[in-house]
Amino acid sequence: MLYIRFPLSLRNVEYLLHERGIDVSHESVRFWWQRFGPKFASEIRKKSVERMRAWPQWQWHLDEVFVKINGERHYRWRAVDHEGEVIESYVTKTRDKRAALKFLKKAMRRYGRPEKIVTDKLRSYGAALKEIGAVNRQETGRWLNNRAEGGVRATSLEAG
Repeated sequence: MLYIRFPLSLRNVEYLLHERGIDVSHESVRFWWQRFGPKFASEIRKKSVERMRAWPQWQWHLDEVFVKINGERHYRWRAVDHEGEVIESYVTKTRDKRAALKFLKKAMRRYGRPEKIVTDKLRSYGAALKEIGAVNRQETGRWLNNRAEGGVRATSLEAG
């Protein structure tokens, strides 16, 4: 399944399959991808989560950045795992306890609780983690969550 692993256009997939003796149009490939793509993605995500949870020192680095969407300032909350992969992203208009709580609940519902959560000194994180009951997993420091910033900058999407 080489054509799923690499970012190829639908026509490239059509040509690749044609070289292997399968005569199919790019529209059929698009239909298959729309139908089976979400199933493949959920399986890949599930296996990735299982692999991450098995890591004994599984930790998240959390940070938030300012983004402009249609000229308005929003905050993009991000969680990056110990390998530098962005595991969750969430955009809000506010940067308070309620937004941090919603972000953390969303991430923990999908990926479970990490062993350690590395944050900056934003007080919203502490208040949200206290409400969840995971305040003992938080590590704060001025330079501790640089991994989140550096790991995400390369993969961040520009909005607006």
